[in-house]
Amino acid sequence: MIIEAAPPGVKAHVVPIDKMIQVAKDPRFGGTKALVLFETPEDALRAIEGGVDIKELNVGSMAHSKGKVAVNKVLSLGKEDVETFDKLKSLGVTFDVRKVPSDSKDNMDNIVNKARQELGM
Repeated sequence: MIIEAAPPGVKAHVVPIDKMIQVAKDPRFGGTKALVLFETPEDALRAIEGGVDIKELNVGSMAHSKGKVAVNKVLSLGKEDVETFDKLKSLGVTFDVRKVPSDSKDNMDNIVNKARQELGM
């Protein structure tokens, strides 16, 4: 679906995390710019720890499911998500928290702290 949803003239590829890590280490792709979409924050952490050079993550939407708490209109976090965002922050990753560019930015520290409190962590 991702490939079919790409606008005309935009190349889209679905790449496993391990392959992304390999490509990130290949000097032939050093100047490549890409928009990378991750299914979970844990996937982003795995890529970054594997050597993919990502300095900032846009956190736009995370669906509610069992074991997660809704911390705002579009984000629901579970314990694993909270721990992952803490780890990403410790690695120097910054966060642009908003669903669409016209939204004002939310503060990820406040969001994670709210989730931590509601989850009883």
